[in-house]
Amino acid sequence: MNAAALPDVSFPGHDKMIASLDAAVSRGDCQSVTRAVRQALCELIRDREVELPACVYEPISDHYARRELYRSPLHGYSVVAMTWGPGQGTPVHDHSGLWCVEGVWDGELDITQYELLERDGERFRFRPAGGIQAGPGSAGSLIPPHEYHTIRNASDDRVAISLHIYKAEMQCCSTFAPSEGEWYVRNDRTLETDEAA
Repeated sequence: MNAAALPDVSFPGHDKMIASLDAAVSRGDCQSVTRAVRQALCELIRDREVELPACVYEPISDHYARRELYRSPLHGYSVVAMTWGPGQGTPVHDHSGLWCVEGVWDGELDITQYELLERDGERFRFRPAGGIQAGPGSAGSLIPPHEYHTIRNASDDRVAISLHIYKAEMQCCSTFAPSEGEWYVRNDRTLETDEAA
C-alpha cells in the first residue's frame, strides 16, 4: 500500500484512539514510547467510547485475519486488528526489527515468548522463555531483539481479537519452523492484510 492510500477506517472512538496513540509515540526513546503506548492501549480497550469496526469480529476460516485500521501520516506507526478464529495461531516469528505493542481486545490468547540462544546461518536455536494467557485489557510490548514469540487462540469455540501497534507498517517478518530439538529454520514471509471496512 503506498503513502497516497494510507488506511484510515472509521469507527466510534477513532479520533480519541489516534490522539492517544499520537501522544504516546511522541515520548522519545523506544522504552518510553512502548511503555506509553501500552498504557494508552490498555485504557482504550476499557474505554466504552471506542468500538472497533464490525469487520474485526469476523474470522476468516483458513487464516487469522490482519486488518490495518490506521497508519499515521505524521509518525508512521500502524494499527492492525487481528481476528483469531478458534485454534488459529502463529508459528514462532519476529517483527522485522520493529517495536510492537499488542493488546487483547476480546477473548483470550496464549502468548509464548522465545529466547534466542544461538544462530547458525539460517538455523536458530530457541527456548520458550515464559508464556501467559492474556485476556481483555491486557497488553505487552515486544522490543527487538526480544521479539520472538507465538500467539494462539486456544479456544474451541470463541473468536479472539487483538490490536497491534507497530512502529511502522510491517510488510514482512521471519517465521521459524521446528527442525530438531531446540533448532528452527528461518523462512521469510510477506505479510498480507485483509480488507477492513
